[in-house]
Parts: sequence; structure tokens; C-alpha cells
Amino acid sequence: MPTPLPAPADTDLHPPDAEEVALLTRGVLSAVRPPAGHTEFQHLLIGAAFEAMTGHEVTVTDIDPIDADRFAAALARRNEAFRTRILQTMILGALVLRPLPPEVAAQVAQFARALSVDDGMLAVAQRFAAGQLGLAAVDFDRNGYTAGWSPDRAAALRATGLDEAWQTATDDPELADRWRGLEQLPAATLGRRMWEFYRARGFAFPGTPGSAPPLLAQHDWVHVLADFGTKVESELEVFAFIARANDDPRGFSLLAMVVSLFETGYLAKGAGLFEAAPGQLSRDGMAVRVADALRRGALTHGLDGRPDVDFLALDWFAIADRDVDELRHAFGVVPASERARTAGTVGPWEPGGISEFQLRAGQVAAAAAGLAYDDFGAGP
Repeated sequence: MPTPLPAPADTDLHPPDAEEVALLTRGVLSAVRPPAGHTEFQHLLIGAAFEAMTGHEVTVTDIDPIDADRFAAALARRNEAFRTRILQTMILGALVLRPLPPEVAAQVAQFARALSVDDGMLAVAQRFAAGQLGLAAVDFDRNGYTAGWSPDRAAALRATGLDEAWQTATDDPELADRWRGLEQLPAATLGRRMWEFYRARGFAFPGTPGSAPPLLAQHDWVHVLADFGTKVESELEVFAFIARANDDPRGFSLLAMVVSLFETGYLAKGAGLFEAAPGQLSRDGMAVRVADALRRGALTHGLDGRPDVDFLALDWFAIADRDVDELRHAFGVVPASERARTAGTVGPWEPGGISEFQLRAGQVAAAAAGLAYDDFGAGP
């Protein structure tokens, strides 16, 4: 039987203590247990996520399973937002399975009903479990971050004529000039660092042929702001950071998308540019890195006292002339943890913060323009 949401006066808004974190871990693992037992990576990812987000160590092996109704009853005083985040952790633990057993999708759905919450990515997980990959791709747009997209959203992107969220803009001279103009900003400003970021990697500026969709280009600013490199595994960190910074639960679909591209390959393409490159999330250290990115995203806030921030909806050009460190403070962006750094988290201006392909692309672009190549510190 579904456990109803509590009245505001009865809602528990305190951070979970060690005992409740153990319960939450137990519930998530119960929901995502495959018939043959958990995978090692499920244990790593779920354990790392709870430890990073709560500060409490957790046990992920030899747990006593809990059924959906008892779990939901134990969360009776937790509100919709809290329960939804727990459901999303369950979905994440399911999405890293390939194949995704129908039994796991059904278990997660049962827990969702008992918790009286839902998430659009649950439908995606059910599609994956049924082998309906094409329909799952449609559900990402229908139920996720870009649901309800309207051309008005393009205003913050400084682009024109975008009828679809991930549409490219390859012939927008005004937009391209805005990006080129970032070169004129003082050193250490966000905009100048963004210009260097593109130049070092040979990225085409939005508005020109071969460029990324303007909406996708929004996440490039986060690479610079939050100090993430640009290899494929760093994309998982960036989107985990962006997804958790946004209090709108639909932001979770951005993380679900890159997991489906860069871990299981359930999606062949996404975000108008990305192509599948499976196996990235389950690489050594990545569970810790993504968990820390979630933690860092949760700690951010908007400007002017706003409680959360949608980094893909910001007008970045309006703040491009501000110092990067100043903006990190203004948004509440904390550094990566030492544990994440040891696991491999790297910034865009450090060795390992750029791929060999991007390095070559930057060199080719500089030669074509008759310029000496400068990696701005983003060496191989």
C-alpha cells in the first residue's frame, strides 16, 4: 500500500543520520537486486553515492533485504523531494545493468508506488528492460529535462531559430561573434577561460559549421566553472554535477542520458552530438568521481540567494566578464574531494584534462588559422 506524503508540519527535513543512511542503502540495494545478485559495480556506485552525499560510511554487502512497503513506511515523514531522490538513486543503480532484467525494473516500480513518487526515467528503465531502445530514446525527450521545450528557452542561449532542444545552430553569425568576442575579456575571467577552453581543443564556436548544439554548449561553461576535464569520463562527472545542482527532478534525466551513452550504450546518440562509448562509468575510480560530482552539485546554489541553479538555463554571457574564482564562490562551487582527485578527477588545464583527439584537433585548427598552437595548460 502506498505511504502517503506527510503534511508540512510533520515533515522531517533533517539530514539523515547514520542509522537512516543504512536504511536508505538497504532499500536501494533491495530495489535494484538482479536475480543473480548485485554486480560489484552496483555495490561500488551506490556505496560511493551515499557516502559522498551523507558523509556516513555504508555497508553494501550481506544486507538484509527490505520490501517496498516496509521501506516506504520507514520514510513516512520524508517529503516528495527526498523520496524522489531516493527513487532516482534506485533508477541509477538499475540503469548501469546491461542487460537490465525486467525483474529489476518491476522492483523499482514497486518501490516507487510504495513511496508515492514517480520519475520520468523509470519509464525509460522499463523500456530498456523490455528491449525497446528506440521508444526509450523518445521517452528521454518526453519525460526528461527537455520536456516542454519552447523556442523561448533559446533566449538564454543567445541563439535564434531553435525549435528543438538539441538542435544545432551552424549559421548564426551573431551567436558566433559572441563566442569569438570572449577572447577580448581579461585573463582569469570566465569568458576568457571559455575561449581558451575552445581554442585548446579545436572546438567550433556555436553558430558555426561543426559546432555543438547551443544547449549542449551550455555544459562547456560548467567544465570551466567546476574544474572538470574533457575526456569522456569527465562528461559523466559534469552531468552528474549539473543534474544534482538542479532541484527540478527532471534534471536527473541528464545523468541518466550520459550513463546510457557512456556506460551501457543503451542510447546510440544523445544531446545532438554525443555518441555511445560504453564502459566509461565502470572504470576504476569512476564511482567515487561521479559520487563526488553529485555531492558538489548538491552544494551549489544560484546567484542572489536562489536555492538552486539550472546551469543549462543560465545566460552565461551575462556573467562572462566575472572572475572564475569569484563565480565559484558566488555559486557555492567547492573543490573536488581529495578522494575524487586520487581516483582521477582532473581539471581542464591539467595533464589528463584533454583527450589526444581534442589536442590534435586544437593543433589542426590553429594551423589552419595560421596561428601557433597554445594548449593554455591543458597538456596531454
